Amino acid sequence: MEEQANWKLKLQDGREATPYTHYTLIAEGVVEGELDHGFKCPRGKAFMGLKVWATDANEAAEMIHSIASQIGFKITGRIESFETDPEEPPGEDPHGYGINFTPFK
Repeated sequence: MEEQANWKLKLQDGREATPYTHYTLIAEGVVEGELDHGFKCPRGKAFMGLKVWATDANEAAEMIHSIASQIGFKITGRIESFETDPEEPPGEDPHGYGINFTPFK
């Protein structure tokens, strides 16, 4: 926990820098079959949530499209993107984490 606080503090006070911005994305779509890579969600309409470190909002949107297709989630609606506080530190490359699904009718 202390290590987590340290990287956040270092980013906030400028002792560390990253070329990336942290985003949380929500995409409307559908689960048509079994999801890959161990993800679970009932078939039907769902929202996919994803947290990313990306260079900009366009790259973040490209990332959710790519990751969704790798998992087996079909994006059919809007993608919302928000700059948010990170839960994981930035890395050397853009990356995503915290994938989750919320079914709806």
